[in-house]
Amino acid sequence: MGPVLSSTPIKIYLVWYGHWSPSQKLLIKDFILSISTPPPKHKPNSKPVSTVSDWWRTVSLYTDQTGANVSRTLLVAGEYADTAYSHGKQLTRLSIQQVISNAVKSAPLPVDHKNGIYLVLTADDVAVQDFCRAVCGFHYFTFPSMVGYTLPYAWIGNSAKQCPEVCSYPFAVPGYMGGGGPGALKSPNGDVGVDGMISVIAHELAELSTNPLVNAWYAGEDPTAPTEIGDLCEGLYGTGGGGGYIGQVMRDRQGRTFNMLGRRGRRFLVQWVWSPVLKACAGPNSLD
Repeated sequence: MGPVLSSTPIKIYLVWYGHWSPSQKLLIKDFILSISTPPPKHKPNSKPVSTVSDWWRTVSLYTDQTGANVSRTLLVAGEYADTAYSHGKQLTRLSIQQVISNAVKSAPLPVDHKNGIYLVLTADDVAVQDFCRAVCGFHYFTFPSMVGYTLPYAWIGNSAKQCPEVCSYPFAVPGYMGGGGPGALKSPNGDVGVDGMISVIAHELAELSTNPLVNAWYAGEDPTAPTEIGDLCEGLYGTGGGGGYIGQVMRDRQGRTFNMLGRRGRRFLVQWVWSPVLKACAGPNSLD
C-alpha cells in the first residue's frame, strides 16, 4: 500500500565514510550509472551479453497502486566524503542516521524528499552494528527526530578486512569450503571487498526502490522484519542456481567471474531479484 520510487530520475546521494581510493569510488559509481546505460549494440554473429540495465528491468516491473513503475533511470546526484570519521569507527544503526544528518545539515548534500535516496558506504576499517554477524547492508528511512526529515537510505560496508567470506561471497568462502583458496571465485575487478559490496548495493537499491518506506513490496506479515525482492534470491547469480550453487556465470580469459556488463566495459557479478511477473528469481537472461 506504499509508494515505490517512480519519479524519474532516482537521485542517489553517496556518503563515503572513511577512506576510499579513487578507483574504488569510480568502480561503485560505474555500477550505479550502468543501470541507466542502454545496452551496447551486439556485433553480428556474437552472443549477446546481459547488462546491468537488463538486470534492473526486473526491478522496474514493480508498480505502485496507480500503476506507475519503478524508474529505470538512476543518477549520482551528489557525494560527500566523511574522511574524518565524524562518528567514530564503530557505528550503530542510529549513528548511521547521524552521519546522514551531518551530510545534509552541513549542506554538502541537499534534502531530497521527492526522489532522493542516500547511500552510506563505510570503509573496510569501520565496524557497524550487526555487520558480518547478521547483515552486509540494510535499508530503512531516517527519523525526523534524528535528521529532521524522513529520507530513504541504505548502508553497505566494505567487508574486505572483517568478513569477506560472509559479505563478499563467492569471492571469498568460509573455511569449511576452502577459505580464499580453490573454492573462491575470482572477482571481476580484482577488489574482493568492493566487488562484494556492489552485489549488496544492487540488492539494497532494488529493495529501496520497491519498498522505500517499508510499506510497499515485501513478503510476510511483519513490515518491521520484511522479506524483500533481494532477500528471496540470496546466493543466486545465474541459471540453475540453488542449494549452495550460485548458478551459471561467465568467466573472462583471466578467470574472473561475472554475469553482466556495465558502462565502459566494466564487468560485475550481481545476485538476481524476485520477478513479479515470473513469480521466481530472475536475472537478465531469464527475461528473454
